[in-house]
Amino acid sequence: MLKTIYVLTLFTFFIGLTSCASQKPAKSFHLSLDKGFVEQQLEDATQQIKYLASSIQEKDMPTTFSKGRYINWGSSWWCSGFYPGTVLYLYEFSKDPALLAEANRKLHELEKEKNNKGTHDLGFMLYCSFGNALRLTGDSAKYVPILTTGAESLSTRYKDATKAIRSWDGGKDWDGKPWAYPVIIDNMMNLEFLAEVSKMTGNKKYMDIAITHANTTMTHHFRKDYSSYHVVDYDKKTGEVIARKTAQGAFDESGWSRGQAWALYGYTMMYRETGDKKYLEQAKGIAKYYLNHPNLPADLVPYWDMDQNKLTPDSKYYKQKDLKDVSAASVMASALIELAQYTKGKESQNYLSKAEIMLQSLSKAPYKAAYKEVGGYILKHSVGSVPHKTEVDVPLTYADYYYVEALIRYRRLLNGEKVV
Repeated sequence: MLKTIYVLTLFTFFIGLTSCASQKPAKSFHLSLDKGFVEQQLEDATQQIKYLASSIQEKDMPTTFSKGRYINWGSSWWCSGFYPGTVLYLYEFSKDPALLAEANRKLHELEKEKNNKGTHDLGFMLYCSFGNALRLTGDSAKYVPILTTGAESLSTRYKDATKAIRSWDGGKDWDGKPWAYPVIIDNMMNLEFLAEVSKMTGNKKYMDIAITHANTTMTHHFRKDYSSYHVVDYDKKTGEVIARKTAQGAFDESGWSRGQAWALYGYTMMYRETGDKKYLEQAKGIAKYYLNHPNLPADLVPYWDMDQNKLTPDSKYYKQKDLKDVSAASVMASALIELAQYTKGKESQNYLSKAEIMLQSLSKAPYKAAYKEVGGYILKHSVGSVPHKTEVDVPLTYADYYYVEALIRYRRLLNGEKVV
């Protein structure tokens, strides 16, 4: 009986996803990239990932490769779901059973994080991994309980007073002041997890939290030009804004590049999940800010901060000011491909054309790695956090994930399939 319930739940989940993803399908596109190009990139990515799989231990959760060595954090690290998620996307493309076996090996290590109430990143950790596993295998009896438990764990971080999910526990801002209730723009990426589990289970609570958080973030995180702060700190009792900061960017009022990509992806996804046009308008505003930024390079792979050119020689980040962040371009490309589905005419074509440029740029030197060059990672030259001096100008697992996702989405377009 339990299995029957989960099968029916999964059927409802897929029907809901289909109906939401077709809120406003674009009528037609001019596709500049051909199937041969896209599939060659996916084949190359498959070979790289298989090499990476052969080079790590069972408990390793890949994060990066630096100075000739692998850096693999544990399952509780926020990046832990990206590697199995990438493997699953490449299994979807290649149908190679070895990749499914590799994904299952990592999912076994990752499952315990469903009970982790100490992080807001369970969407990254569980939905990019187990969500893809559910989608590709249809094993609802196995995966729906894991995802549901994880969503419940994530929901414990939401508070009515702030109307937002808390991001970090502890820590201080750059002025040495302890965070009260910090919420980062990255957290928009974990709302898809809640929205999908809400559909799987019929529990409205998870969707309500996602919508409320998205609305709170839209109110307090954005400037008039649709650029986003990285962190908004709230009074945990009253919900009043204490401070707006940009912890991983060049300065508080700058546009940290990956933060802008998280924002675009998050609000595009929220439109898909709800059909609420205010989220579509927000996504379009963010895309306009990003794509029209005077400091965006011609190859559309951004510097780690959109406003890094404003750094002066006496800034402690001045020497790193011209570093590119491939991870931001990967996220942005995937988001733009989806956003193109919900808009029309020249606007829609512009989003898709810009995503195509990003994919072309990422698929060649200096960004695409040669086979085995950086331990089996697909892309080079990403930036985790310059201010924290972590993962600077290295390959990153989430850059690979969103690059592969963007290629898979584009391939679906070429095949006449739904993008999401």
